[in-house]
Amino acid sequence: MFLFDLSKLKEEKEKLHKKMQDKGFWDDSEKARDISTKANSIDNKIKKYNEIKNEIEDIEVLVELSEEENDNSQIKDLTIMIKNLDKKLDNFRLETLLSGEYDSNNCILSIHAGAGGTEAQDWTDMLLRMYTRWAENKDYKVEFLDYLSGSGAGVKSVTLLIKGENAYGYLKAEKGVHRLVRISPFDSSNRRHTSFASVDVVPELEEIPDIEIDPTNLKIDTYRASGAGGQHVNTTDSAVRITHVPTGVVVTCQNERSQIKNRETAMKMLVAKLIEIQEEEQKEKIDDIQGDYSQIAWGSQIRSYVFHPYNMVKDHRTNAETGNVQSVMDGNIDLFINEYLVQK
Repeated sequence: MFLFDLSKLKEEKEKLHKKMQDKGFWDDSEKARDISTKANSIDNKIKKYNEIKNEIEDIEVLVELSEEENDNSQIKDLTIMIKNLDKKLDNFRLETLLSGEYDSNNCILSIHAGAGGTEAQDWTDMLLRMYTRWAENKDYKVEFLDYLSGSGAGVKSVTLLIKGENAYGYLKAEKGVHRLVRISPFDSSNRRHTSFASVDVVPELEEIPDIEIDPTNLKIDTYRASGAGGQHVNTTDSAVRITHVPTGVVVTCQNERSQIKNRETAMKMLVAKLIEIQEEEQKEKIDDIQGDYSQIAWGSQIRSYVFHPYNMVKDHRTNAETGNVQSVMDGNIDLFINEYLVQK
């Protein structure tokens, strides 16, 4: 299924570019930025479409020449070209499925270890590596917003800011509980263990939306920041933790040396999460939302990663699966993201 209408995109592009030429366009900087971002996104889609179209035409010409001259010398080059084209088509197909309000935004992704001590913390570290590799493969930039190392090994929790077009649109497919089944390297008896980690995903908001949050519902704590691996970021209480008391939502940020900047980032994270919950609960006001949402992601697992007694990664929402576990752990998760987006 290809949700791509070239003529409609061109019409929308023309309308946006006309707006950008209006007098006083930049008077409302926030609105102007949104329009410019949308126009650039459409320009990129049309550009990618034309590039793929040209590559298909080049391949067709080479095939026709090879057939006319009965020349098989181009087969190797054609095979490589077709493989590269196939990869570009898969990526382009994914992009056409992203139409949500925040899909084009950067993404804030958090991973939390479940019960199980070292085993679960090691699993969290493995997922951290998987998402980092995925982002690198997309040429996205990754920043650590918060990091809490495990006791002895692994990671208790980590929050990443993943920067790149459509980062949130893709990674929203990863929200939920991820289950690992393997022979534990930490068990001297070589027994099979099952571990869980939760992944939470929200869009990065460029500006904090104009929504009402009662300040008395917020508990704000500051503490000394420490970086990945236990290295100290600084020696002041610059890290910020904000708790929205009615819902139990907790966000933390220690990326910047400035407490003010960390607080601003944490507030954006909190608002994004509350907006998401508000939409899920179909509430009109944030203050109407009640209940403990600190464990909201802890439902049945969305995906299982089995290393023993066989090799398989299976998504339980779409039934997409692969036997190449190592490839998935190296960041090749587009199969699952694609199937999720198609299903949604």
